[in-house]
Amino acid sequence: MTDPTASGPPLSKTAYVLERLRREIADGLIKPGTSLRQTDVAKRYGVSPTPVREAFRLLEAEGALKYESHRGATVKDMSPQEIEDLHLLRSEVEGLATALAVERMEDAALDRIRAAHQDLNDAIEAGDESRLPVLNRALHFAIYEAGSSLVALQAASLWAFVPPRMTIWKDEKNAQSLSDDHRRIIDALERGDPYDARRSMTEHILHAARLRRNTPPPA
Repeated sequence: MTDPTASGPPLSKTAYVLERLRREIADGLIKPGTSLRQTDVAKRYGVSPTPVREAFRLLEAEGALKYESHRGATVKDMSPQEIEDLHLLRSEVEGLATALAVERMEDAALDRIRAAHQDLNDAIEAGDESRLPVLNRALHFAIYEAGSSLVALQAASLWAFVPPRMTIWKDEKNAQSLSDDHRRIIDALERGDPYDARRSMTEHILHAARLRRNTPPPA
């Protein structure tokens, strides 16, 4: 999975914990309603409690965590309206990230995007649905990192809010239609058209939002 900070300088311990928590929330490894203890997270990540405490504070400020008496930090669940607003915000940020990728991308970055797209399509063809959300993220951030590390980091913070229990990739038709969206985005990248790339990514995020609305959570 692509790390949006991979091409930049080494992460501070707080940034490392923050990005790892964001990713595990986005990937569904840490689910809404889960209580997080600083000491447990510190031990699991191999750091002291201080960077974990700072990461918790930043995630609380972003709205991903909440503090309650006698419970400590809890991963926040989202209302349907908040989920709708999240996708609207994501469509703007990620559309911008895609347009910037067109304007700044080097050949090696485009090769990484093509490879990530192929990996995702291979997994769809093989019916390897457990890997699809991870490979989807890898493709998206291969695109965003090609343009702006700063904007990619903002996108990463928004992905931490996506409800992982709404797994749209388990449906074969959904997976294929989302892959078709990716193909249109990559076509625009290859043509060097930032306007069509931005529009295609924006439409893709909103398309995924519509699919999520129609996908019930697993029992």
